[in-house]
Amino acid sequence: MKQLVRNVKILGTGSFVPEKIFSNEYLETLVDTSSKWIFENLGIKERRIAGENECTSDLASKAGLMAVEHSGLSLDDIDLIIVATSTSDRIAPSTAAIVQDKMQAYNAVAFDISAVCSGFLFGMSVASQFIAAGVYDNVLVIGADTFSKITDWTKREAVFFGDGAGAAVLSHSNPNEGFLAFRLYTDGRGKWNFTIPAGGSEMPASEKTVKEKLHYFQMNGKAVYEVGTEVLPKAINQVLTDTGLKISDIDLMIPHQPSIKILQKTAEIIGLPFEKVMTNMDKYANTSGGTIPILLDELNRSGRIKKGDIILFAAVGAGWTYGASIIKWS
Repeated sequence: MKQLVRNVKILGTGSFVPEKIFSNEYLETLVDTSSKWIFENLGIKERRIAGENECTSDLASKAGLMAVEHSGLSLDDIDLIIVATSTSDRIAPSTAAIVQDKMQAYNAVAFDISAVCSGFLFGMSVASQFIAAGVYDNVLVIGADTFSKITDWTKREAVFFGDGAGAAVLSHSNPNEGFLAFRLYTDGRGKWNFTIPAGGSEMPASEKTVKEKLHYFQMNGKAVYEVGTEVLPKAINQVLTDTGLKISDIDLMIPHQPSIKILQKTAEIIGLPFEKVMTNMDKYANTSGGTIPILLDELNRSGRIKKGDIILFAAVGAGWTYGASIIKWS
């Protein structure tokens, strides 16, 4: 999408993370790793973990309620709820339908998007098109994941993820503010590099799949790094071209939080000073669909984002899915 018919802005933000914390030091007691290695290579010190009876829709609905309150709208004003998640409560119904009920936002249509770590960015693009076309006025986009539920805590990959949810209310705006461009991409050839093999129609749940731990995520960390540092610059440079902006025009970059090394290399390639790259992975690790909106909410509520700022969003996720977007903050 290169140009919007009706401009779209972010009206309010919200986020929620569980109380339980797993520190790097604690993970040293579970898997063959070290706190030092995790922090130096991933930028993570700790991560939040959902409780036994706490699911994705619980986190998502709380973040969503905060975003609606922050926007100044009422629940009845929300026309559409999009939940970006790869750890849905159930195969059916959608997590978005469950979130709608928990929020009691019954005027809203609701559906899920599955693009893993790129999910919130994909969700904002879909929401923007509905608003730009005049179909809906106010759309709540939520990114939420509870990867602790699908993590094998005996493997080293357990160090990467945490649980959390973030949300944003998108609405129409005047022509001088809001989203300037989106660029989204998918490359299905990367499907094996991050996957959850069992639980779907290809490999239904069985005694065998449970015994072989095929309901946990499987990850090729080297491929994630190599692809991330290739495709993020590609997507970012394309939205810069679309908008006629230069990298020096960017005030803040709010990226997905894959690892500190991926973000540092990406910033180096695109020529963006790293102090403009916002991170919070030290506190939350990679919350997948929740990464961008949690960070956005923290920056928004702290006053770090100023009116007129040019903000760059970027993400890469399983699939592969990846993309970038630029917004002029209002």
